[in-house]
Amino acid sequence: MKINLIGKKALVGGSTSGIGKAIAQQLAACGASVTLVARNEDKLQAVLASLDIAKSQSHQYIVTDYLDFEEYKATISEYFTSNSVDILVNNTQGPSPGTVTQKSEEDYLQAFNLLFQNAVLTTNLALEKMKENSFGRVINVSSMTVKEPQDTLVLSNTMRTALVSWSKSLSNSVAKDNITVNSVMTGYFETERLTSLMENQAKNEEVSFDEIRTKRIQSVPVQRLGDPKEYGYLVAFLASEYASYLSGASIPLDGGIAKTIF
Repeated sequence: MKINLIGKKALVGGSTSGIGKAIAQQLAACGASVTLVARNEDKLQAVLASLDIAKSQSHQYIVTDYLDFEEYKATISEYFTSNSVDILVNNTQGPSPGTVTQKSEEDYLQAFNLLFQNAVLTTNLALEKMKENSFGRVINVSSMTVKEPQDTLVLSNTMRTALVSWSKSLSNSVAKDNITVNSVMTGYFETERLTSLMENQAKNEEVSFDEIRTKRIQSVPVQRLGDPKEYGYLVAFLASEYASYLSGASIPLDGGIAKTIF
């Protein structure tokens, strides 16, 4: 099976590092023209230069901050006045870690805008042309904590659950237009985000970073952290014609760590 995305246009959020970067690179390798989205222009330019152009793709980027919802809304709305996408990857940086008692109402509101409002807004803007073209792929980068919440990630648990639930309803609404909507339940991957979370955990528990890292790896049945490239492979499949009968799913990509069956 060879995935061919030539002629397709993709928008990938949070694409200057980690999972987002790997997704963008794999979609480009399959022939898609990719629009990168992030807040650091220097990093955007570096990733842009790394994208495959062997199939005459045309890549670009958008500089915006997902943490500033009004600024993001204005920027992404302007983008869609003259652009359309076939593949939308909803991905942002994660909110700060913390427990229920450590987070305020303002923290919840910011996380709601970051993980839910941004994705809903972007998806709604993308859907018009997807429906006209009778083709669309909406892919949410979510987390395994939707199914098995972690006490120290209460903001992520809560808002990602809301997005996955909304996406299930959306998938039913747009299925007739040959648009699929799926979410990936992300496990432990070798990313800056995971490193930051492990550093925070090590500090709180007053143990070494290496100890925390070792415990994380030991908790994964395959006994390693995920390679972001592996994430890109799954998203490329979900973006392709091969996945046209797969929609409304929450797909675990976690090395087997989830204990739940469904």
